[in-house]
This record gives sequence, structure tokens and C-alpha cells, in this order.
Amino acid sequence: MQGSSRMPPGPMPRRRVLGGLAGLGALAAAPVGAAQAPAGGAQAPAGAAPGAGARPAPGRLQTEEFRLPGGEDGVTIYVRNKRPAGTERFTADRILLYVHGATYPASTAFDLPLGGLSMMDYLAGLGFDVYLVDLPGYGLSGRPAAMGRPAADGQPFMRTRDAAAVVGQVVDFIRARRGVDRIDLMGWSWGTSTMGLYASTHNDRVNRLVLYAPQWISRTPSLIGANGGPLGAYRTVSRESAKDRWLKGVPDDKRADLIPPGWFEQWADATFATDAAGAAQSPPVLRAPNGVVADAQEYWQAGKALYDPGEIRVPTLIIHAEWDADLPSYQAQEYFARLTRTPYKRFVELGEGTHTVMMEKNRMQFFREVAAFLTEDDPQALN
Repeated sequence: MQGSSRMPPGPMPRRRVLGGLAGLGALAAAPVGAAQAPAGGAQAPAGAAPGAGARPAPGRLQTEEFRLPGGEDGVTIYVRNKRPAGTERFTADRILLYVHGATYPASTAFDLPLGGLSMMDYLAGLGFDVYLVDLPGYGLSGRPAAMGRPAADGQPFMRTRDAAAVVGQVVDFIRARRGVDRIDLMGWSWGTSTMGLYASTHNDRVNRLVLYAPQWISRTPSLIGANGGPLGAYRTVSRESAKDRWLKGVPDDKRADLIPPGWFEQWADATFATDAAGAAQSPPVLRAPNGVVADAQEYWQAGKALYDPGEIRVPTLIIHAEWDADLPSYQAQEYFARLTRTPYKRFVELGEGTHTVMMEKNRMQFFREVAAFLTEDDPQALN
């Protein structure tokens, strides 16, 4: 394909100003049209990278939002893009798509400006063309009709294969938009199964792959599910249960300073606000599709793999944190061993972090490890 900034037919772009503290609340009033503003995320000088709450030197980032057609009438797929302002052409190794996990959307984690800086800002500030997607039923994407009825009246939806099909649609949109054959992919938690499944069947469209807390065959009980009862179309989560799950497995003497003050509240406010129907309940809840739970019961908790990591043939980073109670270290280690056909692979285990290390005090270690993998020259090159 020829490189071009011309939009393919279909989704309409939306641009908004990104300030240092821009967040989810800015979306509703975002103006349509080109917009640029100083933002956190510019590349810092060598040796001067910011700490967990610090902001790097100001840069200029540009944000666009898209709604792609979903599989159900009226249900759109939300995609956000951030990049250096004024740049429209990128090579394949500087384009990244991120997808979220089982319960919470990408838009309020990957692009949450904690301390004025999100991970999306950070990577865009390094010169990346960065995208995130909220799957249908999550975040800023549309809600399927099943979510407008009692959960017990429907069947689990948004299975892993459905999620991988949505990712494929977004990958093809980005490839056409930028005129490239391949892009980088990153998934978190259940998102590693989504991205891993997609990569294992579409290696020709993937440059490098980052799997953050990979899901694999489980020997321990799941922290999400129906507690032995029948599965409905979706499940509900409270703020209190979200906090309890976040801190599960953290030593008692380490809990107080793991999440910097106000960060959990900032994340919870942004995340629960994406579900208007759930927020209207008393007490407020967040609803999440149960397709992932159905897959876990049918595959991962039943000792069966949903797909074969041995079919992934692109450079792959496994990154994990030691206190991850959702998907413990043994799952990441066993997954890594099954990556038998990658040109090269890497396993990084971060200390003093949980499943949500991306939004904790040690998040800059996480950011830098991911960036180092994505930006390094081929480590197998002779020169």
C-alpha cells in the first residue's frame, strides 16, 4: 500500500484538545475538527525520565476518536488515537494498538492521566502512533441489546474469538489508514488471549507483540465469575469489589503506598462513569460481558488451551508483576515456554506490583520496559 493520511470510507474521525489533565470527562464536550495542545508524554532527556507522579517535558500530542461499525446494528466500536501533533506518516514499527482485559475498558486505564501522564501519552511522546480499542459492551463502545435486559435473560457474549475479530477489524482500519502491512499489538490480561489468538492466526499483520499478564491454563480459582451459579449475559462489579480485587495478594505492610493517593478514585470515577445504566443503580455498579468467563470455564479452568501460542511467529514480550493474583506468575512462565516459534522472546517480571501495575507506583518501570522492547533494534542483528 502507499502511505497516506487519507481516511478510508466508513468511520468518521473526531479530534479533541489533549491537555495535561485531560480525561474522560472531556470527551462529551470535545469539538469536532483538528486540535492540538501541550501534553504530558514528550520524550524526556536520557537519564531524566519522570517518576510515578512526575510529568516529562511538555510535548504536543494530537488525539482523534473513531467509531467503527459493530456486529450489531447501532453498536459501534470506539477507537482512540494519539500521536505527535502534525505527524501523519509512521513506519510499521511505530504503530501500536492496545486492547483491555475482562472487566475494565482500555480508555480509562491505558489513557488515564495519573499525575498528568497516561501510558498512551508516554508512548505517543516517544514518537508512536498509538491506538486503543474498547470492545462492544465496554467503556465508550456501544452496548449490545443483551445489556438492556436482565443478565439472566441472555447468554454470555463477547467471547475471545469475537474480541479477536473486533481487533482484526481495527488492525485492518489502522493498516489502511497508515498504508502499512503490520503494526505492534499489546494486550492486558484477557486482552493477551485476544491478541495472542489474533497474532497466532495473522502473523503477517503483526510486527511485535506485548502480552501484559498473559492468561493461560489455571491451577487456581478465578477472581471473576459466577461463584458457581449459572452465567448470564453480563456481570456487575462494585467499586469496593474492584478495590479488593486490585489489592488481593499484596502483603499487608505494602498495601498503603502501592497506589498513590487519589489514583484509585480517579480510575474508578472514570471507569464507572462509562456505564450509564450501571451508574444509575444504587449503589452504582459497572457491568461487564460474561463471554470471557464462559471461555475461562470452558478452556483455561478446564485444563484446555483456547489457542496455541506456538503459532505466534513474531517477537514477543511477556511482562508481569510479582503480586498478580488474577493471573499468577506460573501462568506467565508456562505461556513463555510455549512460545516456541518466535524469532526472539523476552520475559520481564516486575517487583512490588499487581495485575494493575500499569496504574501503580512502579508504573514507570512498566512503561520503560515496554518502550524498550518496542523501540530496540533487532537484537539478533549482527551489526
